[in-house]
Amino acid sequence: MICPPQDQIGEDKALVPRAGMSIDSALLTYCDCPSIVIDRQHDKDEHMKPDIPKAKLGFLPTPLAPLGRLSKFLGLRVLIKRDDLTGLALGGNKTRKLEYLVGAALAEGCDTLITGGAAQSNHCRQTAAAAAMTGLDCHLVLGGEEPELAGGNLLLDRLLGATVHWCGPLRKGEKIPEIADELRRKGKKPYIIPYGGSNALGALGFVEAAAELKSQLDAMGETASDIVFPSSSGGTHGGLIAGAAAAGLRARIVGIQIDKGEAGDLPFANRVLEIARDSASLAGIAASFSNRDVHLESGFTGGGYGVVGELERDAIALLAGLEGILVDPVYTGRAFGALVKLAQAGAFGSGPVVFWHTGGSPAIFSYANELTVNPAGS
Repeated sequence: MICPPQDQIGEDKALVPRAGMSIDSALLTYCDCPSIVIDRQHDKDEHMKPDIPKAKLGFLPTPLAPLGRLSKFLGLRVLIKRDDLTGLALGGNKTRKLEYLVGAALAEGCDTLITGGAAQSNHCRQTAAAAAMTGLDCHLVLGGEEPELAGGNLLLDRLLGATVHWCGPLRKGEKIPEIADELRRKGKKPYIIPYGGSNALGALGFVEAAAELKSQLDAMGETASDIVFPSSSGGTHGGLIAGAAAAGLRARIVGIQIDKGEAGDLPFANRVLEIARDSASLAGIAASFSNRDVHLESGFTGGGYGVVGELERDAIALLAGLEGILVDPVYTGRAFGALVKLAQAGAFGSGPVVFWHTGGSPAIFSYANELTVNPAGS
């Protein structure tokens, strides 16, 4: 598929079939590049510098909705921010980060995206979708071994056209530099996206998201006491801290730690603080942050990353049964389970509490055995 140069894409981004081009060919050409538009008009957003490139990838803003039956069950008003509906290959929070990261890749003239993660990485699936949407190649550096049958996010990675490199026990992109070097030797120009899309640039997506949430809460006449979400690579968490300060969002930003720290890692709270400071500086936000601003619940990591236990099973069943909303076993299921436990312990303010649904539902299908538990005695 051939993508027209940037300057040949009109303001409405619509493409008209050329003479002799079939309807199917025109659709393929259109679908290959509707989002290759570098938006530098951040002067419309008082919290963002106007010269930072951004690719339009998601359907934003995402809904903010009350969870009536759950609120009654917990005795605490809970709202849900539906970033599972961002629209990029079944959605997720990483779309917000990728708008800035892919924007930078396009602005630098790169032709390939490369990133890493676990075999069922939501971030990798959305990166593959963003690459497909913008006409870029995509290389995913995944932990684990290639399964006989691809399911969940991995199946979607394949459908989206990504090239997968299997790296055994290394699931955080440790082999990205050598794979990027090999791509360069082959004449490619790769853009490296960090693990989880979590650096200062990617976190700008959540600097903006905080302002989006503040606007929605104001429209509803609500003032949230707490915002709860899964915190794993730090970009969502750090961006929300910086964005909340800029937007005047005074809720407590509560990350549920998903992954146990590994030997030699920077303490995770320090990493979140670093991203908050760096993203604020990049966005031109005049604010300072300290460890007191990083609220991190680390007591819910269970058996470790991707290990499903009673907390996750109960949480998935509870939200599905009460509200018809699905959360995944690795991130949002664990975070929602923590929210329930903390609410029952009286750990939140007067509410409402906002649960930020960061997506991940495709992974449910690859955890069928772990989620299907026979009743005792059956």
